[in-house]
Amino acid sequence: MSTLTTNYLAPTGREEAWRFTPLARVGGLLEPATEISGVASIRISNPQSDVNFSIVGAKELPAISQSDDLATLRAREVISEVTHIEIKANAQLSEPLILERSGLTGKPQASRTLISCGVNSHATIILHNSGDAILTDEFEFDLAPGANLTFVSLQEWNGQAVHLSRQHAIIGKDATFNSIVVTVGGSLVRLLPTVEFSGPGSSADLQGLYFATDGQHLEHRLHVDHNVPNAKSRVNYKGALAGDKAHAVWIGDVYIRSNADGTDTYELNRNLLLSDGARADSVPNLEIETGEIVGAGHASTTGRFDDEQLFYLSSRGIPAEIARRLVIRGFFAEIVGKIKNEEIENRLMDRIDAELAKVGA
Repeated sequence: MSTLTTNYLAPTGREEAWRFTPLARVGGLLEPATEISGVASIRISNPQSDVNFSIVGAKELPAISQSDDLATLRAREVISEVTHIEIKANAQLSEPLILERSGLTGKPQASRTLISCGVNSHATIILHNSGDAILTDEFEFDLAPGANLTFVSLQEWNGQAVHLSRQHAIIGKDATFNSIVVTVGGSLVRLLPTVEFSGPGSSADLQGLYFATDGQHLEHRLHVDHNVPNAKSRVNYKGALAGDKAHAVWIGDVYIRSNADGTDTYELNRNLLLSDGARADSVPNLEIETGEIVGAGHASTTGRFDDEQLFYLSSRGIPAEIARRLVIRGFFAEIVGKIKNEEIENRLMDRIDAELAKVGA
């Protein structure tokens, strides 16, 4: 067990980074006096020959990026071991690498993982989070030139879980990072998918979906730092909310620096409110320091069911309850289909159907 020895103060909720988060529900992860155990909680369920897996001392493998996120800093301070996953140069993984959590106890814990992708490697990694947890963790991705990584992060926690996480990618020259974040469980989940570029020709595609029901707080804060010329980014997150005090927060920050000529970026967030008492906060931000760009834009929408869609389905004999589920499946299909794993796609949609049935939406 370890406590935070550096002189940090717990946030009060007045800070911009924490103003939406119900701090009383974070399980003590942000309180300096809370004891947090550092765990190497990731394991590979299907090892492959072109992948090296190791547990390394934290001092031997320090963080490769900077962060001012308090939850991330706490994780960095208390852990003694880092999980390191290396995809070899020129490797072409024939099937997704499956990561599972283990050793989570429901008491405050922290973990760190570094995923290194070699030159011209090509891989898909799927992380499955489930069970009970009070966890702060960090994933860092280091993509060498020409690498291509798709990272699928599934938050299918039990109802009482608390999860604070940062997922930060550093994308090399002509490399591609595809992120798919799915959050359908947990009492409070706050994820920070962030990106920076380290060479021209690099690209990032950040996709996500979330479904919040009674009392759930699901928060996603994205930041894309266009810090090199001729890089591309796309952000597309969709959320649906049903039930009393269901709350979703989406923050999308794109920063185009003065040296980032040739940037091409667009971010989109759409929210579907399925019942009274649900709330969605959506804040897209775009800061541009150079006019020499290919394009930059953002959009955000929050609304209720399209009555015309429901009427169309009902007029063809489809019961209202089934019609609503079909509309929601269609709303999420664009992003769920990118996982390209039929078993996972069906499991996610079945869980969403089950959650809908619980709240009568």
